[in-house]
Amino acid sequence: MKGLRGLAWLLVFQSIGEVLSRFFSLPLPGPVLGLVLLLIGLRLEVIREPVGECANFLLAHLSLLFIPVGVGVMTHLALLAQYGGRMLLVIALSTWIGLGVSAAVMWWPRPAAAAANKKD
Repeated sequence: MKGLRGLAWLLVFQSIGEVLSRFFSLPLPGPVLGLVLLLIGLRLEVIREPVGECANFLLAHLSLLFIPVGVGVMTHLALLAQYGGRMLLVIALSTWIGLGVSAAVMWWPRPAAAAANKKD
């Protein structure tokens, strides 16, 4: 029963985020605002416990959520055959670019800090 209450909380926060996003014409999607509100709401035990139980249930059955994606890919095999190589190239390049940018951001402050320590 707590799992259903947790699912209800998740839907309530998503709905509130959607209403806020549309009412104030915000550039953020409603589910993102709902997640931010949920993050704040998780400080309360009355919300945290049922949402945690719901999350454990959803994580235990996570593989079921990939079935619609697999069916969607299977129904568009012709597109995958036509554009699959390009898509693979774009995915690989964007992954490497993302890794490179992340490494540069993580490395960037270190030389400045090392130079500051040498002067002392």
